[in-house]
Amino acid sequence: MSCLFSCCAASTCGLCSSVASGISSKSARLGYCGLFGLSLVVTWILREVGAPLLEEIPWISSSETHTKAWYQTQAVLRVSMGNFLFFAILALIMIGVKDRNDRRDGWHHGGWIAKMVIWLLLIILMFFLPDIVITIYGDLSKFGAGLFLLVQVIILLDFTHSWNDAWVEKDEQKWYIALLAVSIGCYIAAFAFSGILFIWFNPSGNDCGLNVFFIVMTMVLAFAFAVIALHPTVNGSLLPASVISIYSAYVCYTALSSEPRDYACNGLHHSSAVSVGTLLLGMATTILSVLYSALRAGSSTTFLSPSSSPRAAISCLFVTY
Repeated sequence: MSCLFSCCAASTCGLCSSVASGISSKSARLGYCGLFGLSLVVTWILREVGAPLLEEIPWISSSETHTKAWYQTQAVLRVSMGNFLFFAILALIMIGVKDRNDRRDGWHHGGWIAKMVIWLLLIILMFFLPDIVITIYGDLSKFGAGLFLLVQVIILLDFTHSWNDAWVEKDEQKWYIALLAVSIGCYIAAFAFSGILFIWFNPSGNDCGLNVFFIVMTMVLAFAFAVIALHPTVNGSLLPASVISIYSAYVCYTALSSEPRDYACNGLHHSSAVSVGTLLLGMATTILSVLYSALRAGSSTTFLSPSSSPRAAISCLFVTY
Protein backbone atom coordinates (compact mmCIF):
# COMPACT_ATOMS: atom_id res chain seq x y z
CA MET A 1 0.00 0.00 0.00
CA SER A 2 2.80 2.40 0.89
CA CYS A 3 4.46 1.61 -2.42
CA LEU A 4 1.20 2.46 -4.21
CA PHE A 5 0.93 5.80 -2.43
CA SER A 6 4.56 6.57 -3.30
CA CYS A 7 3.90 5.83 -6.95
CA CYS A 8 0.80 8.02 -6.93
CA ALA A 9 2.68 10.87 -5.27
CA ALA A 10 5.54 10.58 -7.73
CA SER A 11 3.12 10.55 -10.67
CA THR A 12 1.32 13.61 -9.34
CA CYS A 13 4.57 15.52 -8.89
CA GLY A 14 5.66 14.52 -12.38
CA LEU A 15 2.36 15.66 -13.84
CA CYS A 16 2.58 19.04 -12.06
CA SER A 17 6.15 19.50 -13.29
CA SER A 18 5.14 18.67 -16.87
CA VAL A 19 2.20 21.06 -16.75
CA ALA A 20 4.36 23.80 -15.26
CA SER A 21 7.08 23.42 -17.88
CA GLY A 22 4.48 23.32 -20.63
CA ILE A 23 2.93 26.56 -19.42
CA SER A 24 6.32 28.23 -19.20
CA SER A 25 7.24 27.34 -22.75
CA LYS A 26 3.89 28.13 -24.38
CA SER A 27 1.69 30.75 -22.80
CA ALA A 28 1.64 32.28 -19.35
CA ARG A 29 -1.69 33.84 -20.23
CA LEU A 30 -3.39 30.47 -20.49
CA GLY A 31 -1.70 29.40 -17.26
CA TYR A 32 -3.19 32.32 -15.34
CA CYS A 33 -6.58 31.68 -16.91
CA GLY A 34 -6.28 28.04 -15.85
CA LEU A 35 -5.58 29.03 -12.26
CA PHE A 36 -8.52 31.40 -12.31
CA GLY A 37 -10.79 28.69 -13.70
CA LEU A 38 -9.54 26.25 -11.08
CA SER A 39 -10.38 28.76 -8.35
CA LEU A 40 -13.95 28.92 -9.66
CA VAL A 41 -14.23 25.14 -9.51
CA VAL A 42 -12.83 25.06 -5.96
CA THR A 43 -15.26 27.80 -4.97
CA TRP A 44 -18.21 25.88 -6.37
CA ILE A 45 -17.18 22.65 -4.63
CA LEU A 46 -16.71 24.34 -1.26
CA ARG A 47 -19.98 26.19 -1.69
CA GLU A 48 -21.83 22.93 -2.15
CA VAL A 49 -20.07 20.66 0.36
CA GLY A 50 -17.99 22.96 2.57
CA ALA A 51 -20.68 24.25 4.94
CA PRO A 52 -20.45 21.31 7.41
CA LEU A 53 -16.66 21.65 7.45
CA LEU A 54 -16.75 25.35 8.24
CA GLU A 55 -19.12 24.71 11.13
CA GLU A 56 -16.37 22.64 12.78
CA ILE A 57 -13.68 25.35 12.51
CA PRO A 58 -13.57 27.05 15.94
CA TRP A 59 -12.34 30.49 14.84
CA ILE A 60 -15.19 30.80 12.31
CA SER A 61 -18.15 32.12 14.26
CA SER A 62 -20.65 29.40 15.06
CA SER A 63 -24.15 30.44 15.96
CA GLU A 64 -27.60 28.98 15.73
CA THR A 65 -28.61 32.06 13.75
CA HIS A 66 -26.12 31.22 10.99
CA THR A 67 -27.78 29.32 8.21
CA LYS A 68 -26.21 26.99 5.67
CA ALA A 69 -26.22 29.87 3.19
CA TRP A 70 -24.07 31.93 5.57
CA TYR A 71 -21.40 29.24 5.71
CA GLN A 72 -21.56 28.83 1.93
CA THR A 73 -20.96 32.56 1.53
CA GLN A 74 -18.03 32.35 3.93
CA ALA A 75 -16.43 29.59 1.86
CA VAL A 76 -16.89 31.54 -1.39
CA LEU A 77 -15.49 34.78 0.05
CA ARG A 78 -12.45 33.11 1.58
CA VAL A 79 -11.46 31.41 -1.68
CA SER A 80 -12.17 34.66 -3.53
CA MET A 81 -9.96 36.66 -1.17
CA GLY A 82 -7.06 34.22 -1.54
CA ASN A 83 -7.42 34.35 -5.31
CA PHE A 84 -7.58 38.16 -5.27
CA LEU A 85 -4.43 38.44 -3.13
CA PHE A 86 -2.54 36.07 -5.43
CA PHE A 87 -3.28 38.04 -8.60
CA ALA A 88 -2.95 41.42 -6.86
CA ILE A 89 0.55 40.54 -5.64
CA LEU A 90 1.56 39.44 -9.14
CA ALA A 91 0.11 42.63 -10.63
CA LEU A 92 2.07 44.79 -8.18
CA ILE A 93 5.27 42.90 -8.98
CA MET A 94 4.75 43.50 -12.72
CA ILE A 95 4.31 47.28 -12.40
CA GLY A 96 6.89 49.02 -14.59
CA VAL A 97 7.74 46.00 -16.74
CA LYS A 98 8.11 47.28 -20.31
CA ASP A 99 9.86 44.48 -22.18
CA ARG A 100 11.11 40.93 -21.75
CA ASN A 101 14.59 42.08 -20.83
CA ASP A 102 13.28 43.00 -17.40
CA ARG A 103 14.22 40.39 -14.79
CA ARG A 104 10.68 40.32 -13.46
CA ASP A 105 9.36 39.11 -16.81
CA GLY A 106 10.88 35.73 -15.94
CA TRP A 107 8.76 35.67 -12.78
CA HIS A 108 5.72 36.29 -14.94
CA HIS A 109 6.37 33.43 -17.36
CA GLY A 110 8.18 30.96 -15.11
CA GLY A 111 8.15 29.45 -11.64
CA TRP A 112 4.76 27.80 -12.06
CA ILE A 113 5.22 25.15 -9.40
CA ALA A 114 6.03 27.86 -6.85
CA LYS A 115 3.07 29.92 -8.06
CA MET A 116 0.69 27.00 -7.68
CA VAL A 117 1.97 26.35 -4.15
CA ILE A 118 1.65 30.03 -3.20
CA TRP A 119 -1.85 30.18 -4.69
CA LEU A 120 -2.92 27.13 -2.70
CA LEU A 121 -1.34 28.40 0.53
CA LEU A 122 -3.05 31.78 0.19
CA ILE A 123 -6.45 30.12 -0.21
CA ILE A 124 -5.83 27.86 2.79
CA LEU A 125 -4.59 30.82 4.85
CA MET A 126 -7.88 32.66 4.26
CA PHE A 127 -9.70 30.00 6.29
CA PHE A 128 -7.63 31.01 9.33
CA LEU A 129 -8.75 34.65 9.23
CA PRO A 130 -11.43 35.95 11.63
CA ASP A 131 -14.95 36.65 10.41
CA ILE A 132 -14.60 40.43 10.61
CA VAL A 133 -11.87 40.45 7.94
CA ILE A 134 -14.01 38.38 5.57
CA THR A 135 -17.04 40.58 6.27
CA ILE A 136 -15.08 43.70 5.31
CA TYR A 137 -13.75 41.99 2.19
CA GLY A 138 -17.28 40.90 1.28
CA ASP A 139 -18.53 44.48 1.48
CA LEU A 140 -15.65 45.77 -0.65
CA SER A 141 -16.04 42.96 -3.18
CA LYS A 142 -19.51 44.22 -4.07
CA PHE A 143 -17.91 47.30 -5.59
CA GLY A 144 -15.37 45.08 -7.34
CA ALA A 145 -18.20 42.99 -8.79
CA GLY A 146 -19.79 46.13 -10.23
CA LEU A 147 -16.45 47.15 -11.72
CA PHE A 148 -16.05 43.70 -13.28
CA LEU A 149 -19.46 44.06 -14.95
CA LEU A 150 -18.21 47.27 -16.58
CA VAL A 151 -15.04 45.48 -17.68
CA GLN A 152 -17.18 42.71 -19.19
CA VAL A 153 -19.07 45.33 -21.21
CA ILE A 154 -15.76 46.73 -22.51
CA ILE A 155 -14.57 43.23 -23.40
CA LEU A 156 -17.85 42.49 -25.16
CA LEU A 157 -17.69 45.76 -27.09
CA ASP A 158 -14.13 45.00 -28.17
CA PHE A 159 -15.16 41.54 -29.35
CA THR A 160 -18.22 42.72 -31.27
CA HIS A 161 -16.35 45.62 -32.89
CA SER A 162 -13.66 43.19 -34.06
CA TRP A 163 -16.37 40.87 -35.36
CA ASN A 164 -18.12 43.75 -37.13
CA ASP A 165 -14.89 45.06 -38.69
CA ALA A 166 -13.92 41.59 -39.90
CA TRP A 167 -17.17 41.20 -41.84
CA VAL A 168 -17.23 44.78 -43.13
CA GLU A 169 -13.67 44.44 -44.47
CA LYS A 170 -14.88 41.63 -46.75
CA ASP A 171 -16.91 44.34 -48.52
CA GLU A 172 -19.44 41.92 -49.96
CA GLN A 173 -23.21 42.26 -49.88
CA LYS A 174 -23.76 38.86 -48.28
CA TRP A 175 -21.66 39.86 -45.26
CA TYR A 176 -23.60 43.11 -44.85
CA ILE A 177 -26.82 41.13 -44.97
CA ALA A 178 -25.39 38.70 -42.41
CA LEU A 179 -24.50 41.59 -40.09
CA LEU A 180 -28.01 42.99 -40.39
CA ALA A 181 -29.57 39.57 -39.80
CA VAL A 182 -27.46 38.89 -36.70
CA SER A 183 -28.19 42.34 -35.30
CA ILE A 184 -31.95 42.00 -35.82
CA GLY A 185 -31.83 38.50 -34.34
CA CYS A 186 -30.04 39.81 -31.26
CA TYR A 187 -32.64 42.54 -30.76
CA ILE A 188 -35.50 40.07 -31.18
CA ALA A 189 -33.87 37.77 -28.63
CA ALA A 190 -33.29 40.65 -26.20
CA PHE A 191 -36.90 41.88 -26.32
CA ALA A 192 -38.30 38.34 -26.24
CA PHE A 193 -36.20 37.53 -23.18
CA SER A 194 -37.35 40.74 -21.52
CA GLY A 195 -40.93 39.63 -22.15
CA ILE A 196 -40.19 36.31 -20.45
CA LEU A 197 -38.76 38.23 -17.50
CA PHE A 198 -42.14 39.95 -17.14
CA ILE A 199 -43.76 36.53 -16.76
CA TRP A 200 -41.17 35.21 -14.32
CA PHE A 201 -40.67 38.24 -12.10
CA ASN A 202 -44.05 39.96 -12.24
CA PRO A 203 -46.52 37.26 -11.14
CA SER A 204 -50.17 38.23 -11.32
CA GLY A 205 -51.69 39.35 -8.04
CA ASN A 206 -48.42 40.78 -6.67
CA ASP A 207 -47.10 44.31 -6.53
CA CYS A 208 -43.72 43.94 -8.22
CA GLY A 209 -43.11 47.52 -9.26
CA LEU A 210 -39.35 47.43 -8.72
CA ASN A 211 -38.96 44.32 -10.90
CA VAL A 212 -41.08 45.91 -13.62
CA PHE A 213 -38.95 49.07 -13.44
CA PHE A 214 -35.70 47.17 -14.03
CA ILE A 215 -37.16 45.14 -16.90
CA VAL A 216 -38.65 48.22 -18.60
CA MET A 217 -35.38 50.14 -18.18
CA THR A 218 -33.53 47.26 -19.81
CA MET A 219 -35.85 47.42 -22.83
CA VAL A 220 -35.57 51.23 -22.98
CA LEU A 221 -31.77 51.01 -22.91
CA ALA A 222 -31.81 48.40 -25.69
CA PHE A 223 -33.89 50.77 -27.84
CA ALA A 224 -31.61 53.70 -26.92
CA PHE A 225 -28.52 51.69 -27.94
CA ALA A 226 -30.05 51.17 -31.40
CA VAL A 227 -30.97 54.84 -31.83
CA ILE A 228 -27.51 56.01 -30.78
CA ALA A 229 -25.75 53.48 -33.02
CA LEU A 230 -27.81 54.53 -36.06
CA HIS A 231 -27.43 58.26 -35.51
CA PRO A 232 -25.35 59.76 -38.34
CA THR A 233 -23.15 61.84 -36.02
CA VAL A 234 -22.09 58.77 -34.03
CA ASN A 235 -20.98 56.65 -37.00
CA GLY A 236 -21.59 53.54 -34.91
CA SER A 237 -22.55 49.98 -35.71
CA LEU A 238 -25.74 48.10 -34.98
CA LEU A 239 -24.07 44.78 -34.12
CA PRO A 240 -22.27 45.87 -30.91
CA ALA A 241 -25.40 47.68 -29.73
CA SER A 242 -27.57 44.62 -30.30
CA VAL A 243 -25.17 42.28 -28.49
CA ILE A 244 -24.94 44.69 -25.54
CA SER A 245 -28.76 44.66 -25.44
CA ILE A 246 -28.75 40.88 -24.96
CA TYR A 247 -26.08 41.21 -22.29
CA SER A 248 -28.15 43.85 -20.49
CA ALA A 249 -31.15 41.51 -20.49
CA TYR A 250 -28.95 38.73 -19.10
CA VAL A 251 -27.63 40.98 -16.31
CA CYS A 252 -31.19 42.00 -15.47
CA TYR A 253 -32.15 38.33 -15.27
CA THR A 254 -29.27 37.43 -12.96
CA ALA A 255 -30.13 40.36 -10.69
CA LEU A 256 -33.81 39.46 -10.45
CA SER A 257 -33.17 35.73 -10.06
CA SER A 258 -30.94 36.47 -7.05
CA GLU A 259 -33.94 37.76 -5.10
CA PRO A 260 -34.83 35.64 -2.03
CA ARG A 261 -36.58 32.42 -2.86
CA ASP A 262 -39.46 33.23 -0.52
CA TYR A 263 -40.03 36.59 -2.24
CA ALA A 264 -43.43 36.58 -3.93
CA CYS A 265 -42.15 38.43 -7.02
CA ASN A 266 -39.47 35.82 -7.70
CA GLY A 267 -41.32 33.42 -9.97
CA LEU A 268 -38.35 31.03 -10.05
CA HIS A 269 -38.11 30.51 -6.29
CA HIS A 270 -39.27 26.89 -6.53
CA SER A 271 -36.76 25.82 -9.18
CA SER A 272 -33.34 24.68 -7.97
CA ALA A 273 -32.44 23.64 -11.52
CA VAL A 274 -32.73 27.27 -12.63
CA SER A 275 -30.37 28.36 -9.84
CA VAL A 276 -27.77 25.79 -10.93
CA GLY A 277 -28.22 26.82 -14.57
CA THR A 278 -27.76 30.49 -13.69
CA LEU A 279 -24.61 29.65 -11.73
CA LEU A 280 -23.16 27.62 -14.60
CA LEU A 281 -23.98 30.35 -17.11
CA GLY A 282 -22.40 32.98 -14.89
CA MET A 283 -19.23 30.90 -14.47
CA ALA A 284 -19.03 30.29 -18.21
CA THR A 285 -19.46 34.01 -18.94
CA THR A 286 -16.75 34.90 -16.43
CA ILE A 287 -14.28 32.32 -17.76
CA LEU A 288 -14.86 33.35 -21.38
CA SER A 289 -14.44 37.04 -20.48
CA VAL A 290 -11.16 36.42 -18.66
CA LEU A 291 -9.86 34.10 -21.39
CA TYR A 292 -10.72 36.52 -24.19
CA SER A 293 -9.26 39.51 -22.35
CA ALA A 294 -6.05 37.58 -21.63
CA LEU A 295 -5.57 36.47 -25.23
CA ARG A 296 -6.65 39.82 -26.62
CA ALA A 297 -4.37 41.78 -24.28
CA GLY A 298 -1.43 39.68 -25.35
CA SER A 299 -2.09 40.03 -29.07
CA SER A 300 -3.11 43.67 -29.43
CA THR A 301 -1.51 46.94 -28.46
CA THR A 302 -4.82 48.79 -28.50
CA PHE A 303 -6.95 46.75 -26.13
CA LEU A 304 -7.62 48.81 -22.99
CA SER A 305 -4.41 50.79 -23.56
CA PRO A 306 -2.90 53.53 -25.73
CA SER A 307 -1.41 52.46 -29.04
CA SER A 308 2.06 53.44 -27.80
CA SER A 309 2.04 50.96 -24.92
CA PRO A 310 4.40 47.98 -25.32
CA ARG A 311 2.57 44.68 -25.80
CA ALA A 312 4.56 42.90 -23.11
CA ALA A 313 3.58 45.46 -20.50
CA ILE A 314 -0.09 45.07 -21.39
CA SER A 315 0.16 41.31 -21.11
CA CYS A 316 1.93 41.40 -17.76
CA LEU A 317 -0.24 44.06 -16.14
CA PHE A 318 -3.68 43.18 -17.49
CA VAL A 319 -3.50 39.40 -17.60
CA THR A 320 -2.18 38.90 -14.09
CA TYR A 321 -4.87 41.21 -12.78
